[in-house]
Amino acid sequence: MPFSFTPTRGPLASPFARTDRVRSIPAVTWGVLLAVAISLTILWMPTPAGMPLLAQRAASISTLMALLWIVVPDQIPVVSLFPIALYPLFGILTAKETCVAYGTSNVFLYLGGFILALAIERQNLHKRIALLIISRIGSRPRQLVFGFLLATAFLSMWISNTATTLLMLPIALALLDTLTDSLAQREGISHSEADTTLRPVSVAMLLGVAYAASCGGFATMVGTPTNPVLRGFWEKKYVPLGLPPISSAHWMLVCVPLSLLMLMAVGFVMTRRIPALPSIEPIGRTFFRERLAELGPMKKGERRVFIVFLITAALWILSQTFELGSRVIWSWPQMLEQLCMWCGMDSTHMPRGLDESTVAIAMAAVLFILPGDRTAAGASTRLAEWNDVEKKIPWGILLLFGGGFAMASAFESTGLSKWLGESFAHRMENVPLWVLVTGTCAMVTALTEFTSNVACITTLLPVLAGTADQLGVDPRLILIPATISASCGFMMPAGTPPNAIVMGTGRVPIRAMMGYGFFLNLIGVIFVSLFAFWVLIPMLGIQIASR
Repeated sequence: MPFSFTPTRGPLASPFARTDRVRSIPAVTWGVLLAVAISLTILWMPTPAGMPLLAQRAASISTLMALLWIVVPDQIPVVSLFPIALYPLFGILTAKETCVAYGTSNVFLYLGGFILALAIERQNLHKRIALLIISRIGSRPRQLVFGFLLATAFLSMWISNTATTLLMLPIALALLDTLTDSLAQREGISHSEADTTLRPVSVAMLLGVAYAASCGGFATMVGTPTNPVLRGFWEKKYVPLGLPPISSAHWMLVCVPLSLLMLMAVGFVMTRRIPALPSIEPIGRTFFRERLAELGPMKKGERRVFIVFLITAALWILSQTFELGSRVIWSWPQMLEQLCMWCGMDSTHMPRGLDESTVAIAMAAVLFILPGDRTAAGASTRLAEWNDVEKKIPWGILLLFGGGFAMASAFESTGLSKWLGESFAHRMENVPLWVLVTGTCAMVTALTEFTSNVACITTLLPVLAGTADQLGVDPRLILIPATISASCGFMMPAGTPPNAIVMGTGRVPIRAMMGYGFFLNLIGVIFVSLFAFWVLIPMLGIQIASR
């Protein structure tokens, strides 16, 4: 049976498209008016004690943006441009200072990652990887679900979780349709009876795809947009103060084990009610054998883009020096510097300030140069084409990055971050650290069930950072768990784009998503909190001061 699923969005389309809920125009209008009214109230009210006037203005604009991100989620990129106009008008930042935030290295890191993902999709490498992983796990019902979980999570580490879900969903739906038809024929039952028998498998597989996309996404720096938002904020606020940058290698050392643990929890929760159904095992084996046969042997374009992918991933991981036990692993910029010195190059002419964005854009350029497979008409192609990039990359997410970084600059320069931090710290000075971390994870998880996780974390990071600073807590112990928790909204369709996409198939009851999701939300809060203390602290050498 051919793959048959027509999404409402393209492979790398914006996660802001209105797939999660439908609002009437009057409701949106009233929501916008309410957001404006609240913002103006903050602007015109008497300035609170200790708050600078510019901080009050920044709070007014930030509140307006945060509320509009909730009320009109399909217009998030437009709202993200507000700082360019409003910050200079209100004297918060100059136009030049504001616009710089929209072109940081983290914006181009994610742009390069998007281009790599498009090249992988263009050459069909992602489909081959997914089919190979699933077929190797096994063809029993539980094995099929775990196979989809592993394949989805692995792809989501390198491709956006939205694109990964849109890839895996047609494969899952085609397999489920094949299993239903074959089971009805083998058992001599009606199609509806076969569908009822396979419903636990269907729900587990489809929800598993959505949940695994989220779990795999937070494992790498380019897997989900919230991670670059955190790193951009960290580099702007804390790296100049002498704290170490958040490298891809350190992020993966911390988050890949947590991602695998969450994936195991998802698999256990989703498969515990699945019946054995031994009669469908040969059907599953045949299905994957036929799909792999349709792809044929690995083509030149696939091999070339796979090599580029491996080189890119290796350079991302080795972008910062890190210690592995007693061994120090040199970064590739250090190796390049040593090579330049060995060649007798003057220090003033050596490469400077290289990071993951350098790798991302350089390898993206390689993809536009290397030839791909020829078309049926014999025309030459490239591994990546600009027409694809222009049409399929969600440019809005890059604008959201810029808006978030501009907001963080406004919080810092006006003193709003410090004022909010002092206000919250005064109320939390006697709260145990584990309660603070767990409460933060629970709050972020709950908020992301109802609004964009990127917009949520963009708004919260300056507030959480200010609170951590005033409490004397290492900010990484608050900001990293909060960012990971933003990817752990499993309960509502609005929680993440994968949830909304899977709900759009009509095969997953909302009660099932809410039931499984609520349980997984609790597991996520517990796991992330435990990892903060058991893994994050020793791995990053975080010092815990007595409070």
